[in-house]
Amino acid sequence: MTPDQIQSLLGSTKLYTQSIQHVDSDIYCFAKDGHQHYLIIIFDPHLLSPTRDTFSGETQNIEPDVAIKWCMPTRSNAAKLRQLFPWTAPQPLGLKTSFGAGDRLGLAAPAHIQAARECGATLILAQQSIREMTRTQRTPDQVLDAATWGAFQENYQEPWGADADHLKTEGDVRQLVEAGFTFFTIDPSEFVDDKVLSYNSEELETRFAAFKGSAEFATRYLDRTFEVPLSDDNSSPLQVSFSRVTLLQAALKYGRAVAHTDQLAQLLDNLKGTGNYDLEMSVDETATPTSVEEHFFIAHELKLRGVQVQSLALRFVGEFQKGIDYIGNLGEFEARLRDHITIARHLGPYKISIHSGSDKFSIFPIIGKVCGGLVHEKTAGTWYLEALRVIARVEPKLFRKICEFAAERFPIDRATYHVVSDLHDLPDYERMANGELESILDNNTGRQMLHVTFGSVLTDKNERGGWRFRDRIYWLLENHEDLHYEIIKSHSKHHMQALGMCHT
Repeated sequence: MTPDQIQSLLGSTKLYTQSIQHVDSDIYCFAKDGHQHYLIIIFDPHLLSPTRDTFSGETQNIEPDVAIKWCMPTRSNAAKLRQLFPWTAPQPLGLKTSFGAGDRLGLAAPAHIQAARECGATLILAQQSIREMTRTQRTPDQVLDAATWGAFQENYQEPWGADADHLKTEGDVRQLVEAGFTFFTIDPSEFVDDKVLSYNSEELETRFAAFKGSAEFATRYLDRTFEVPLSDDNSSPLQVSFSRVTLLQAALKYGRAVAHTDQLAQLLDNLKGTGNYDLEMSVDETATPTSVEEHFFIAHELKLRGVQVQSLALRFVGEFQKGIDYIGNLGEFEARLRDHITIARHLGPYKISIHSGSDKFSIFPIIGKVCGGLVHEKTAGTWYLEALRVIARVEPKLFRKICEFAAERFPIDRATYHVVSDLHDLPDYERMANGELESILDNNTGRQMLHVTFGSVLTDKNERGGWRFRDRIYWLLENHEDLHYEIIKSHSKHHMQALGMCHT
């Protein structure tokens, strides 16, 4: 049966022709009727199929030898799809250069796939933190299933991953393992002591003496210099030295964080099996940059404990504010990044993970040049912002209301994000012409205001108890799907190309 014949059977229902798959005598494909998506199974009702019968749906008899099973994209059907077509399930990616696409709305996966397919980049197609899922009122199941349906819609048979981002507790880990994620980012920030630089020598000594494992740390590092070879054989090795102060600060700042990461890694080994998942340790959300000595201490301690990470997220010099370009000295950033990647190659190898990586176009070429293939880029909020471009273009009145609401919520919602302190230089969206409103998304303050308030916008209720904005946003994005995909795909490729991830 040709795509045209299938479309004829479906009538006005939109067929995603690239999704068509043949399994024995049955045809599986993805379609959309209005705003409702369906897994479609076309089959001969006279022929039995245990596989087809596992999917739940309503059967419509078309002709004596043709029937259609309309299956909703439920959790159960997504699980069955992953069994039938293993490429619709995530898998560990190891040290492959990777691009994390945090799709907060659950609609952007096909566009990310289109960009990755044209560039040849490897995707982490599902990527959300517990915090992000809480704020959008989405479950881990919904996040993973959206990626599965997106992969099926696009017939994306390249390996892709699913990142359970910023996990802090054993409960977090268990929940995301149960959902089927394959990449686990451990966030031990609550065990990082950000005050070490303020301690005087007496305080450092007192705290270090009380620290479990302090004697072993002293034996391993005190007054020692480690030579870390560079990739260029003609260059002198990187010298990493630990004076007493340097050691005490590194141990007090990150020692408990390493132990917590080890604890959760052991849990993952028990739940997933050693080597059956990707692991990242993230210390990017800390107050001070991770020094070269501190990076060495973290990586060396993880290695001694037998914790193998595929990536490590550090707190870099400069500012990685949400939704805007890097703020800082590019030369200093490159110099420190060269030291960090040298350690990553020597004590791993593992990838350097770039958090809050959306829209950091001034440093993307540096990252691509310095890290080569050992890089994992994480993006998230920018895709929600780019989706709002659709709203600004097709329903400016709604976009204006979202801006008004976001401005009210900003003082509260900004508390857990590294962004501007106020909105004093926000363009006057109330006086702008409709055709100018999209420029709010090209203004740093406007982007950050809309970025951090995504959860409030998507979950606020009106006086009747319904969603104030959510339903209308989703309706418009579904109704203008091609425009949405075009915007997301273009912005994705811009990132991938700047990072040097495109191979075609």
